[in-house]
Amino acid sequence: MKVSIITGTYNSAQYISDCVSSIHRQDYEDLEHIIIDGASKDDTVNIIKSMPNRVSDLVSEPDGGIYNAMNKGLKRATGDVLGILNSDDFYNSDTIISEVVEAFEKHDADCVFGDLYYVKAEDTDSIVRKWVTGPYKTKGFRRGWHPAHPSFFVKREVYEKYGYFDESLRLAADFELMLRFIERHGLKSHYIPKPMVRMRLGGATSKNLKNVIEGNKQCIQAFKNNDMKPPFMYSVVRLVPKLKQLLP
Repeated sequence: MKVSIITGTYNSAQYISDCVSSIHRQDYEDLEHIIIDGASKDDTVNIIKSMPNRVSDLVSEPDGGIYNAMNKGLKRATGDVLGILNSDDFYNSDTIISEVVEAFEKHDADCVFGDLYYVKAEDTDSIVRKWVTGPYKTKGFRRGWHPAHPSFFVKREVYEKYGYFDESLRLAADFELMLRFIERHGLKSHYIPKPMVRMRLGGATSKNLKNVIEGNKQCIQAFKNNDMKPPFMYSVVRLVPKLKQLLP
């Protein structure tokens, strides 16, 4: 089973080495790394080329944003299983991909996901929040549940059948895609109960109150786009699981 990891970059020189190294160090052999760069103006591309890597495809050209970059990468991927790793994130251990493949094979899953640690940008040993996803339960998205997207792996055939990221949802396309795959189309999922990814704090969705509000609006729109009635007071419902992430 071949695995493809897609990374979108733009002026990512500060942290891209951690991302590339964590994929290079994985103990699973049949693995390709596809990087779609939005014509960075810093040293992102030079850093990638200068270090040990498993990059099989590196594109650097103007794009329409992170989800456009992800869609480009997904369509270029040749793996049986596809995952997304952001340019400032990295895997929590060198065995993550092996464990993901084992889960797909053992449980005949369509998608596999796990937990995620939010860490301080300059001290990635310092854990600020723990996203403990838990397994999917019927109508889980309506109760504020959803996987941590960097831990979300999907068979390529699922994308080919049900589509890619909705680029019009610039802050919630990952939420909409997981909602569409798991809740609307009923993909068979498997949860790995361990931290799979370390994510630096400071992503676009949560970097300011305006983006948080807009992100919630787009999540509500995601339900509508999938012919689902948005849950009552969803912005509040969605907040509860996130507050739990702050507990020790």
